[in-house]
Amino acid sequence: MNTSAASPPGSFLATGRGKVTLALLCAVTFLDVMDGAIVNVALPTIRTHLGFSVQSLQWVVSGYLITYGGFLLLGGRAGDLLGRRRLLVAGTVLFAASSLACGLADDQGLLVGGRLAQGFGAAMMSPAALSILTTTFQGADRHKALGLWAGISGMASAVGLLVGGVLTQEFGWRWVFFVSLPICALVLFGAFRILKDDHGGRSAAGRASGGFDAVGALLATAGMLLLIFTVVKAPDAGWGASRTIGGLAASAALMAAFLANEQRRAHPLVPPSIFRIRGLAAADATQVIAWAGFYSMFFFVTLYMQNVLGYSQLRSGLAYVPVSVGIGFGSTLATKMFVRTGTRPIIVSGALLAAAGILWLSRIPVDGTYLGNLLAPLVIMGVGLGLLYAGVQTAANAGVPEDQAGLAAALITASFQLGSALGLAVFSGIATSRTSHLLAARASTPAALTGGFQRALLVSALCLVAAGVIALRASNTRGEFAAPTESRQNLEPSYDAV
Repeated sequence: MNTSAASPPGSFLATGRGKVTLALLCAVTFLDVMDGAIVNVALPTIRTHLGFSVQSLQWVVSGYLITYGGFLLLGGRAGDLLGRRRLLVAGTVLFAASSLACGLADDQGLLVGGRLAQGFGAAMMSPAALSILTTTFQGADRHKALGLWAGISGMASAVGLLVGGVLTQEFGWRWVFFVSLPICALVLFGAFRILKDDHGGRSAAGRASGGFDAVGALLATAGMLLLIFTVVKAPDAGWGASRTIGGLAASAALMAAFLANEQRRAHPLVPPSIFRIRGLAAADATQVIAWAGFYSMFFFVTLYMQNVLGYSQLRSGLAYVPVSVGIGFGSTLATKMFVRTGTRPIIVSGALLAAAGILWLSRIPVDGTYLGNLLAPLVIMGVGLGLLYAGVQTAANAGVPEDQAGLAAALITASFQLGSALGLAVFSGIATSRTSHLLAARASTPAALTGGFQRALLVSALCLVAAGVIALRASNTRGEFAAPTESRQNLEPSYDAV
């Protein structure tokens, strides 16, 4: 993607320093999102080597989602108060150490514990990097930077599936964790070489914040952790089970207590004023619903390729290469259209285009082929994903003051994690129910599996339609961003020599 095309005079993004800064920040989101997908392809091998049961194996994936989503609000606000570079460095160090632990794990507990720690590290890294991006780049530069960030984030899931297949088949499952280490090293080197310590609480933004809301942090983190844990476990326990209902009720009670606490605090963890920013809540809601459909689509199509069509792990990964191209095209197109159309038409168009692609996928037959039944709808879906994700990221960050940039970044990222966990939990139940019904009717196993995938993909497509409807309430920004209080304070002045 050519981010320097049509850059205005004096554009920071057009400079070498700006390009390298953006590349560094995009490496963070690539690492976070890729890690959520790369492990999926290796799960059968991990299960065999470490003796996981089918039920316990889900924690290799769910452990990451739970701590990532649960600690995001805390991580985002801590970046605003303690310093974004500090949180980025701390999160990256923790992510690298836990990735190494996962790769060296010789028992189930160590692997799951490492995944929980990885999620915690990602919860610090991701909002810190996104808030550095939104406070560093301004105007048209920010549109282009967010477009590239969104494109990289969208492609990372598809690339993770491809890389996971290659590494698992050629080198073994441990390398799906070891591959993160050189990227972490690159991020740490760049953070110290390029980014300046913004001092958090000693900066103007930090002084404006006035303190740290420990009670709010505890309530918000506990509520989010319990919510995601309950959603992840619901398919096994049953949505009507007392444990599921009790978990959802307790999570709601914790979040209600959190909101009450925020109203009484002079310096709350989540200032209520952030939700008065035009279009922010709609952008976050769009993200939740859209990613419920997207994440589930990747999951079911991968299962279809491996369990019905008999694809190897490597072949399944290669099947997503055209998807990455489509996502890149969609996000590039979005950055060129923002100034002319605003973000709302791009989000709605992306949601409907993606819905059309997934609806086409919901017609996959038992004897399907890649060229005849998967390639075209996957590419269409990818273009829609690129449009929607770039538009949502831009709309969610428009008008956010610098002292709340980390919190806004955490909210949009938490929407991604919550939507992914919710979609997988709900739609897995839909697919399983349909498959069980067909097996009871004496359908063959491939036919029953395909029937379940078809039903789940149909509901995923409807989710994208719903996301498009919600997006009609999102901000239609064309470049009107809040002025920063400390312009480009995150950059190291001595970097001009590079």
